[in-house]
Parts: sequence; structure tokens; C-alpha cells
Amino acid sequence: MSSSTNQAQVPPAILNESQWAEINSAIAPLNKDQLTWMSGYLAGLANSQVANAVTTPVEAVAADKKLTILYGSQTGNAKGIAQEYKTKAESAGITVNLASMADYKAKQLKNESHLVIVVSTHGEGDAPDDAVELHEFLASKKAPKLPQLKFAVIGLGDSSYEFFCQTAKDFDARLEALGADRLAPRVDCDVDYDIAANAFIDQITTQLKDELTAKQSQVVQLPRSVAHAPAAAASEFTKKNPFPATLSLSQKITGRDSIKDIRHVEISLEESGIQYQPGDAIGIWFINDEALVDEVLALTTIAADESITLGEDTLSIKQALLEKFELTLSYPTFVKSYLEVAKNDRLQSLFEDKAALREYLADRQIIDIIKDFPIELTAEQLARALRPITPRLYSIASSQAEVEDEVHLTVALVEYDVNGQPRKGGASSFLAERLEEGQEVKVFIEHNNNFRLPDDPNTPVIMVGPGTGIAPFRAFMQERAEQEAEGKNWLFFGNPTFTQDFLYQTEWQRFVKDGVVDKISLAFSRDQEHKIYVQHRLLEQGAEVYKWLQDGAHFYVCGDATHMAKDVHDALLTIIQQHGSKNAEQAEQYLTELRRAKRYQKDVY
Repeated sequence: MSSSTNQAQVPPAILNESQWAEINSAIAPLNKDQLTWMSGYLAGLANSQVANAVTTPVEAVAADKKLTILYGSQTGNAKGIAQEYKTKAESAGITVNLASMADYKAKQLKNESHLVIVVSTHGEGDAPDDAVELHEFLASKKAPKLPQLKFAVIGLGDSSYEFFCQTAKDFDARLEALGADRLAPRVDCDVDYDIAANAFIDQITTQLKDELTAKQSQVVQLPRSVAHAPAAAASEFTKKNPFPATLSLSQKITGRDSIKDIRHVEISLEESGIQYQPGDAIGIWFINDEALVDEVLALTTIAADESITLGEDTLSIKQALLEKFELTLSYPTFVKSYLEVAKNDRLQSLFEDKAALREYLADRQIIDIIKDFPIELTAEQLARALRPITPRLYSIASSQAEVEDEVHLTVALVEYDVNGQPRKGGASSFLAERLEEGQEVKVFIEHNNNFRLPDDPNTPVIMVGPGTGIAPFRAFMQERAEQEAEGKNWLFFGNPTFTQDFLYQTEWQRFVKDGVVDKISLAFSRDQEHKIYVQHRLLEQGAEVYKWLQDGAHFYVCGDATHMAKDVHDALLTIIQQHGSKNAEQAEQYLTELRRAKRYQKDVY
């Protein structure tokens, strides 16, 4: 075909007159061989652009319209949901910005168009540490009006607590008050959150797909393989795919006369490829006590071999009670379902009085409710009333630099009486009493980037960890010893008595002797007439504590969230006011700055 013939043709609809003229002008001087080479070159260029268009859609949405997912997570569950949502949204073609609330600049909210918040609640309705600043900002007068924002909130919590999903409720209400439009009603997830969370993710993804997905109406579609998120590596074990580890050691480390039974537990991770850092937690999937299961079955007159269906699995009710259902914690949803069969006026009255119900459930297990309000049940009725078992998280008490293919934890055996009947914690009694050395225990690592040693090994560290709260600090010091870190280390530890309850005493003495630990302040509450706790030792050493903070120290707290962590926080505020010559507001701001700089970190439960 000659160039003159080309010039005479009518331009195709895909080109305008000017483009057609420019093309003919460019090819007019070319001979046959040059035209042949050019046609091949242009064909290859076109294929390359089409391929790119298929894998990278043309942006058809406004540049400022994207989906931002913010998570506030204390133990990692909210982060996990947020990451799963990001993967699903991106596979649907939605542009996503995922961030921890701790790393998000609050003033950026006024520039967002679509926002999804995934946040947990802990303690008495408290926001997780990484959500505190954004939570406070939205509640303040500095929060901007957000009429341009569309949002949705999913909360994680435990319905057995009074302030169930309170942080999610706070975010949801405040965003609405600031003028934002709700994409969907808030979802409050209980401990068995998978189904509700997945339904929420699917709903929001479908809802946003048309608005935020890039359009490809001008792109030629070619057959292609579907892009999937990279599969998890074979050695990557998770909550849903735990590693079958083996118990190496479960040794009591409190004295014979101690009021506590605390165990040092060692688990082999050999051949797992699992890696963890000091500050991480380990998740333990446990098996319920067979004697407890047998008693539940006897009280409800259910045959142990009666079959039930869970999802796609059919198994005996006894096996389900051993491995699948929560028995050692009680919760309002069980009472609600139980009432549908029991029809008991006294239990109904108790259920309707939320304060009385919380008090009643506080120290009772499922078997105690069945004993107090006995009825016959079918296996299916019992299964519907119970909620799935959830793994227990324990702060890791070892550094892999020291112990290699092992993980250590510090476990307090939970034991108490209910109406004269002994009761024990599910996971703690499994690790302390029922699991024998060499037997299997399913585990996974819960990474906690909000509880990390300073990047600079020369940075001083203050650690407050009474009771089993000492666990991560043992890991910290093993790590710093291996690093030969120069930073100073100061431990505040408390327990009932020196002679019975000084956990890892010889190890801490060796840390001091070797120069790893510079100072230890001890608070043994029952060794004197007046009880002394770690917050009292902090106040006594207030001037030096403040000097360490002024010198750049990182401050860590691990242990009880309800009382100890709050008391330590209050002690810190007092120290900052007294020794920093600050008023109450300035002291709060000082701690906020420490938290923002990741110099005030908590691992509390």
C-alpha cells in the first residue's frame, strides 16, 4: 500500500483530522522496508500499552477520591481486619491508603473523601494506644467540619465487658456530628468477629466499587489471568493457620507458699521458620478440660457422641466442646440464647438488669450458669448458645537472639472458687497442668509494633512490669545483652512477697551483675504493713524518673489495664508536674508528646 493511497483515505473514527494528517506527514518519506519495520514497532507498542491498561486501569475517578482505612489495634486483630479489607478493596480496583491511627496526621481528615475505621476497645471503654491521639482530636474543638467525608466504622470488643466497642461508638458518633455521611451502620463485633467483619468488608467494597473503582471504558480488554494477592509463604503461620509446636517445659517459678501459681513455659518452634521480636505476643489455641466438658454434658443430659454440624464439619458434641467452644468465660450472648430454651423468670430478670448481669457473670463460667438454672438441652441448642473458642495472647518473655527456635512465656494459672467449686482458666490450666512436655500446642505470633525497644541501643529504658507483666522485659534485656547495647535500663517490678514471688530473680541479678540492668526498684505489697505498689516506687524515685525522661528514655508499662496501668499513668502525671514544674494540662501534653514519639508504650490487658 503506497503512502499516496494512505493520504487519500478517510481518517478512522478513533483519530481526528489533525492526528491523521500528522501521521501521513511522518510516514510519507518512508520506503517499503521502513514502513514494514514501523508497522511492527507500532503493533508492539500498542500491545504493551494495552497490557499495561489491563493491569493498571485508567484513572477515571478524581485524584482526591480514594479510600482511606485507619486502624486502632491493641492486640493486632483490628490491624488484621484492616489489612484484609485493603487486599479485597484493591482487588476490586479501589485505590487504598492504609495506616495506623498512630501514624496518621489528624488534620488530613478534611482532605479525605472516603474513610473506613477499624478500631478495638480495651479496659473500661478505652481507645487502644495507637488510637488515643486521633480519638482525642476528634473530640476536641480543633476537629474540622467534614461535610465532604463518607465514612463507616467497624468495632472490635468483648460483649462481656460493660463498655462493649465503646471506642468505635465514639468515632462513629463524632464523625456524624462533624457532618460526615455514614456509608453504612456501625458494626460492633464480638470476640468471634470473622463472619461479621467479612460481611462488613463485602458490603462496603460493593458499595464503593462504582464510585471509587477506576473505569476502563476506553481500554481494550484482553484475556488475562486474574491477579491475586501473594500467597502466604509455607512457613508463615497465623491465627487461622497456627503452627503445631511442642511444649518443652512448664515450670512453676513462684514459691511453695505463694498465693500465686506462675509458670515459666518454653515452647519449641523448631522447623517452623517463625520469627518474632521482643514486644510481640504469642497466641495459644488451647483444649478445654475434659472433666469440665463431661460435667457440662451430664448436666444438660446430652450424649457425648451426639453429632453437630459446624460450617462444613460434622463432629461429636464432646469434641466440639473440647476444641471449638468457649467454656471458661461467660458472656451475655450465652445467657440470651439460653433463655430462649430455659424460659426462667429469675434469669430473665437478671438478664434485663445489665449491671447485675455483669456482676453475676464476672467470676462464673458456663457450667455455673447451667448449674444455677438447670434445664435439658439438645446438642444443637447448646452449640447455638456457645461462642467459638478464642486463642489467648501472652507477652513473649524471650529474645530469639538468645533462645533461637524457642519461645518463652510467663503464665499465671487462673484459679478461684465459685460457690465452693474450683474453677480454672482455660488456656492457663492447659499450659500449666494438662499439656505434657513433648505434646502439641498450636501457636501463632501476634506482632506488636506499638511495643518495641528503641532503634538506638544507646537510648535509656524504664520498664514497669508487676507480676507476669515482667515477661516482655525479660525479652528486652536478653535482646539488649545480645546487642551489647549501651543504653541504661531501669526495672520497676512488684508482686506480693520477695521470698515467694520475685520472678526470674537470679536472671535479674545476673543482668545487674553483667551491667545490662542499671537499676531495679521493687514493690512487694505484702512484705510490710502498708501495701506498696509500683506506682508508689515511681513517685518515690520521681526526680530521677523525670531526669531519665528528659534524657530521652523510653517508658514501658506491661500488665493489668484496669488498675495498675491507670495508677502508673497518674503517677507519671504527678512526677511531670512536680519535677517538671508543669500544670496538669502541660503534664498531659508532655505524655501525649512521649506517646507520639513512641516513647510511652503500653502492653496491657
